[in-house]
Order: sequence, then structure tokens, then C-alpha cells
Amino acid sequence: MTLTDSELTFNGTPASIVFSVAVVFATAVFSFLIWKRNQYALPTGLLEALRILILIAVALTLNQPEWKETFEPDEKPVIGVLRDDSGSMTTADVIEESGTGAEPLSRAAVATRLTRESDWEPLAADNNLVFLPFDGGESEGTDLSGALSSLIEEQPSLRGVVLISDGDWNTGDPPARIATRYRMQDIPVFTVPIGSETRLPDLEVTAFDAPTFGIAGKPVRLPFSLSSALPRNHSATVEIETSEGEILTSNVTIPAMGKTREIILWTPLSEGDYELTLTLPPAEGERDLDNNVLTAPISIRKEELKVLVIDSFPRWEYRYLRNALERDPGVEVSCLLLHPDVEALGGGPGYLDAFPEPDLLSTFDVIILGDVGFKAGQLDEAQVLALKNQVSTQAAGLVLLPGFRGNQGTLAETVLDDLFPVVLDPAQPRGWGSPTPGQFELTELGARSLLTRLEDTENANAEVWASLPGFQWYAGVMRARAGSEVLATHSSETNQYGRIPLIVTRTFGTGKILFMGTDGAWRWRKGVEDKYHYRFWGQVARWMAYQRNMASDELMRLFYSPDRPQTGDTLTLNANVMSVGGEPLQSANVVVQVVAPSGKVDSIRLEPGGEDQWGLFTGNFEPVERGEHALTVTCEENGGALNLAINVQGTALEKIGEPARLDVMEEIARISKGEMLSTFDIAVIQSRLSALPNPEPIEQRLRIWSNPWWIGSIVFLMTIFWIGRKVVGAV
Repeated sequence: MTLTDSELTFNGTPASIVFSVAVVFATAVFSFLIWKRNQYALPTGLLEALRILILIAVALTLNQPEWKETFEPDEKPVIGVLRDDSGSMTTADVIEESGTGAEPLSRAAVATRLTRESDWEPLAADNNLVFLPFDGGESEGTDLSGALSSLIEEQPSLRGVVLISDGDWNTGDPPARIATRYRMQDIPVFTVPIGSETRLPDLEVTAFDAPTFGIAGKPVRLPFSLSSALPRNHSATVEIETSEGEILTSNVTIPAMGKTREIILWTPLSEGDYELTLTLPPAEGERDLDNNVLTAPISIRKEELKVLVIDSFPRWEYRYLRNALERDPGVEVSCLLLHPDVEALGGGPGYLDAFPEPDLLSTFDVIILGDVGFKAGQLDEAQVLALKNQVSTQAAGLVLLPGFRGNQGTLAETVLDDLFPVVLDPAQPRGWGSPTPGQFELTELGARSLLTRLEDTENANAEVWASLPGFQWYAGVMRARAGSEVLATHSSETNQYGRIPLIVTRTFGTGKILFMGTDGAWRWRKGVEDKYHYRFWGQVARWMAYQRNMASDELMRLFYSPDRPQTGDTLTLNANVMSVGGEPLQSANVVVQVVAPSGKVDSIRLEPGGEDQWGLFTGNFEPVERGEHALTVTCEENGGALNLAINVQGTALEKIGEPARLDVMEEIARISKGEMLSTFDIAVIQSRLSALPNPEPIEQRLRIWSNPWWIGSIVFLMTIFWIGRKVVGAV
């Protein structure tokens, strides 16, 4: 910069100037009279002159003197041209007026054409042009705010900015924030929006929620979601191809500009790791075909569920439930029949002689607790605590199946009360009976739940539940507890809280609980034998054991939530760790090593769950990459190692075919006092930039009146003045 002018300026008001002159004049008059009275003595004259000098300095200070210097910049002002190179700019939806009937151009092609440096030469004579393409970098998104921020920080002589983009920002700060900063510095942003305001015709596979594992020989539900940007209903045949070449198909109809969610059933015949590929055939005129395919891995295993059934009397539901589980080849069932009125326990194949010790109890995936309570001859305090720990720390499932004897009501006095998904009615411990059969009514949540899916389609499932044989007894329940999910209620009976909840689920610790408010499900066999009764209880057992079977060996078990994580989710890792002798470890050095698809390695040390957490170790991990993550769990104390893979899904931030966001571009221009130019004519854009005023000269002001040296000088003169008065004997 070059110094072009300098001057002393004052910022006083007329009143302050008049007051200052009057004070200095009055002081000069009085000083002359004092000097005259002292016969024009030299020391007195010097002191009075010093007094007048001090008053003049104070008067100047009162009028705020400043030394102003004006500098002209040596360099030409800068005009920045920002070009969006993100993924959404590959969308081909730009139809120019001169190209009617021609193929649409991509947004990126138009933006590249607008930023040819040779076309901007008319502005180069008076300005320095900076061309800056930008994209989301590692975040794979669009950061408009970051691009504008970096430009204003790197170019102090910025005169104006041209932003060429579709406005589709999806990462970084809101653009309005940086636009406000541009406005405060009088730097206008001229935005040139590119792209259509309407979405291109497109079909998309938005989700493919295959479970992480399945069981050989058992049907696996493969849910998926499809969306359409077509102006009409679209019918298509969706294909799922396994890595072994097996092809599953389903005919679907996607509503116009809407979404649909469907399920395909697959029965894998052999164990192993599979990759499933879901393909939606393209529609006529569809431009983006990359989002028509999604893949998901799934591990098919041999099923080995261990179920413990505890009851007091061999009622009908107990008998049919036990038979259903025993006939299931993937379930190993053990029973404990207490018979509290007699000394002997129920006996026979699969029966236990006593309540299992903790090491044996920890092997069960699901515990079904019937009409059993906290009483002599039934459960004691240690056994109740063991059941709670098995659910909260070992990820086991607990089914509460009360009976008309009302024994389960006594569990409200124990630590198991925290696990109940419902509040039992203490005034009606033995429940309610009626000669008229009652019916289940699915809630909205229950109609969508796979747990209550007795038929493969929602309509057929609703018809089955409406026609199931009724029950003539149900538990005395007041209401569902907060955090529980009510899947079915009594179709007609109500209380002050609404319909009586009968099928209720909740999560406690790492495990799951299901409350079945009637023991009449065995009646569902009427006319259909075991079809619905077996299917329901089989689904309950597998739903509850799902987490425990994610990955396990003899010494360790690892389960995580959510089971189908997305990028950015907080993945909770839970590990059950046993000693070599089979006892749960209370303290151990448990480490999970995570290898991301890029090769980046993270180590998570799992911490003990707490005093009563019975061998549970927990930790958190937040995946940022899509794809398969390899996990290795190790424990120094037992020497064990466990390997598994977690597939992290994620939706790309940059989507092709989405509408351009002209509202964002207009907002940036409006806030920064620029203009949104809906034209691709470079001459028009340059004319707006040429009309910008030249940069103002830079002024630098030295505030003399507040400078410490100035104030110090006045204080110094006042000190000399008072010392001088002492010397001459004036005071």
C-alpha cells in the first residue's frame, strides 16, 4: 500500500470547542494576573506558561485529536469465482433455450463452461481473478460455507464473488452464516444457480434391511424400501440375487412420487456367508441407475437356541408350549416344573432337578417364566437376582407368562419388578375370567411387527388375528410402563388408562422382555393344529435370542446395537466374557480392534458394566465409513479371541437427480447484498461485477487522545508544575 495523505483531525463538537477555548483563554488571563502580581518574576512566568500548556493539552484531548493516514492499495482488487464440483453437479437436467429438443446438459458441464478463464479476460485488466473449484473432500458432500469462508480468509482485497452451484449443501455450517460475514465486509456474492427445480424421473432403492444373520432351513425376511419420482404408479419385478446365484423375485407397485416397503422371504439351505444384491429394474426415461442396486451381507448359521421354561403347574399353555419347543429342531428346551403344593418336582426328559446355578443359567438364550412367584417352594432372592442378571448383562430374553393363580404378582416385591413392561393391578392379582371369549387387537405397532406376523402379508396377518380363537382369562394389568411397546390389547376391555395391554415388549439392559397377558394361546390350534401357535412362540424365541447369537464362542460373546448400523450412528458394543473355568469375569482387559474398509484401525477398550453386571463389558464406536468393518475381540485374562464382520450402511450425501436448491442461492445473494443471476451469459455476469464500486482507500487512524504516551505526557507536565510550585514557595 502507498501513503497518499496524512493530516491531524479533531472529533470535537461545537460545544466542546467553545468550552475548550473559553477555559484556555480564562486560564491565560488569570495566569497573566498572577505573573503581574509577582512582579513578572521569571520562575512564576515559567510556571504559569506550563499551566497554560497543560490546559491546552487537556483541551485538545477533550476534542479527540487523531492522526489520519490514507493508503491506496498497490494491488488490484480480487474477484473470486467459485465452482461447485460436488457429486450432485453430475445431474444432467440443464436445458438451455437454444437447445430445445436436445439432450440435457449436466450441471458440471455448464459450470465448467462458465469458468473458462479466457472468457473472463475483460475483467482481468482491473481485477485479479481467482478461480476456485470446490467439493466436499473427505466428507463426500457439498460445503458452500467452507468454500466461501476459505476465499474471504485467503483474499483480503476481495471485491466480489461469483458462486456457481446447484445450492445443494449438505455439510458444514449454514451458508447464511458466512453470507452475513460477507455483508458486514461489504463484499457482495453473485450466485448463478444451475439445475432444475424439479426432480428427474427416478426410481431408487432407499433401504435393504437384511438381518445380519439367519438360520439354515428357516425362512429369512428380507425387508426393502423403494421410492419413485415418477408422475405415475410404476410396477416392476424386484430381484434379490445371492452370491451363490439363487434369484428371488417379487412384483411390486410403487405409487407416483411415493414410497413402498416390501418383504421377500428366503429360505437358505446351507450355512455360510452370503452377499445379497437387490436390483430394481430401471424405468423408461430414468437417468440415474446407480441407486437402483443395494447389497447386504448375511451370515447363515446352524441354529442352536437354548430355552428354559419355569412354571408351577402343568397348565395347558405350558404343555403345548413345551411340545412346540421340543419339536423345533433348532431349539434345545429344558424345563423346571416346581409343583409348590407337593415335595416332588416335575420329571422326565429335559427336566431339571433344581434351579440352575449361574454358570448353567448363563447358557440359556431365552427363559420363559410362567405362573411362578417369590414364595416358599418357588423362587428365592438369589434366584430372582440371577434371572435379572441373565437378562440385563447376558442379553438373554425373558418371557413373562402369568397364570390365574397370580404368583407373578409377588415378583413386584423383588428386583424383577424393574423388568416388567406393565404395571400389574394389585387389587386383581389373579386376573380376570369371563365365559365370553376375549379377542386380541393389534396396535399400529403390532401390525408392523415381525413378532406378531402370523402370515406373510399385513392384510392376511390382520385377518388371522381377527379370527383367532378367543381367550377366557387375562392378567390384571393396569397399564404399560414408559419405554415399553404395546403390540396387542384386549379388543373390548378398558380401564382408566385405555385398552388393557396383553402383548407388551421392552428392552432392559442388554436383554429383551415380552409380557404375554393370557395363557390361552394354545387355543389357536383349533382347526389349524400347530400352525399359528408354533409360529408365534418360535418367532418369540428367535427374536429374543437374536443379539446373543451375533458372534460367540465358548469364552466370549459379542453383540451390538443397532444391528444394522449406519454411518454416524453410535454403535454400542457389549461383550460377555467368561474365565477358562466358565465363570463370568468381573474385571478384565477386553479390547475390540476395528479395521475400517479404508484400512484405518481403531482400538476400543471395553469397560466393566458395573458391580452387578455379571461379566458384561461395554464400549462405543462411531463408524464414519461405509462398508464392511472387521472386528477382533481379545481378552488377556482368558486368552480368547473372537472375529466378526459388521457391515455399515450409509446413504451418499451427494445424490444425483435431486432438484437444485434455488432458495439457498437466493438467500446467499440477498443476505450479502449481491444478486441471483438466472442466466448463463458470461457478459451479463461480468457487467454486474464491473458495476461494483472501486475499493475504498484504506484509512489508518492514530487516536492521540487515548494514547498512553499522550496521557503520560500530560501527567508528567502536571507533576513538574506542582514540583515547581513547591520550589518557588507557591504552596
